[in-house]
Amino acid sequence: MMKPYEQRFVWDLDWKLLRTFMVIVEQGGISAAADFLGLKQPTISNALKRLEDTTGRSLIDRRPGHFSVTPSGQVLFAQCSNIFGTVAQIPSLLSNADDIVTGHISIAMASHVVSHHLDDLLERFNAQHPEVTYSLSIAESAEVHTRISQGRATLGICLSQHDADHLETRTLFREYFGFFCGPKHRLFGKKNIPVSELIDENSVSFQTDSEIGPLHATTRLREHARMNPSLKGISSNLPEVRRMIVANIGIGALPIHVAQKDVELGSLWRLPPYSKLQPVDISLIWNPKRSMNPAEKKLIQMFETMVGEIPIDARTYR
Repeated sequence: MMKPYEQRFVWDLDWKLLRTFMVIVEQGGISAAADFLGLKQPTISNALKRLEDTTGRSLIDRRPGHFSVTPSGQVLFAQCSNIFGTVAQIPSLLSNADDIVTGHISIAMASHVVSHHLDDLLERFNAQHPEVTYSLSIAESAEVHTRISQGRATLGICLSQHDADHLETRTLFREYFGFFCGPKHRLFGKKNIPVSELIDENSVSFQTDSEIGPLHATTRLREHARMNPSLKGISSNLPEVRRMIVANIGIGALPIHVAQKDVELGSLWRLPPYSKLQPVDISLIWNPKRSMNPAEKKLIQMFETMVGEIPIDARTYR
């Protein structure tokens, strides 16, 4: 079977003749076609003759006082209509091709990032730009900042750091940490527990939990409750902090909205204090000096739009 570019007819055909033929048929005559195209009648007649010589078929029955399209001419006209319909779409197709967003997006985030605003935005972005690929990695907040500063990731989602002046920072959402214990703890299932019950209790927490760290609010909570000042267990990963709490290694602070499902399932139990908790901001960060591909630029624009349109109160998990 011959390929289209191997057929001599394709190469011998003057494609402009097809356009002229279409106008002849649509205008219903040689003279009308000449007027429409702003050409002389002999020029149109000559073009028709050249097309008939190329195809080897009579295309128009043009006897004196008579004009009709032959069966071969009707077949050719139908094909010409398809060809010109396709050609007419080329500018739109090229424009749409330019609008297709491709590229890879890498996001580094802290393990306790749980936000339906984030999930909804990623779902909408992926639906709009299906050609984009993703990689998501978990690290402690300091490492997330390092990766973004070094240009090793598109976006970081983590606790705020004091040395991030060279990075673009937006508050993605706000959460509150509370204390929880596991099923084997003596306070599990009790209600209206006074804070005094936590005196000298062992605790577990995140590596960023320190007096000068971004989770200093939980450090102050432990001090207020007069718990054992030495952490019995630490991890940079929320599931592992949760594991230590459930295993009764110590009481631990977790984002309240994240732990709520475990409370409902009977795996965790909320402990005091129940009020006057300090909010913890989760930041969206990126490096303005990093060269961004189209996908990365689009995603950052969408995040900025969301942060600008949705008030922080609506992005706070109380």
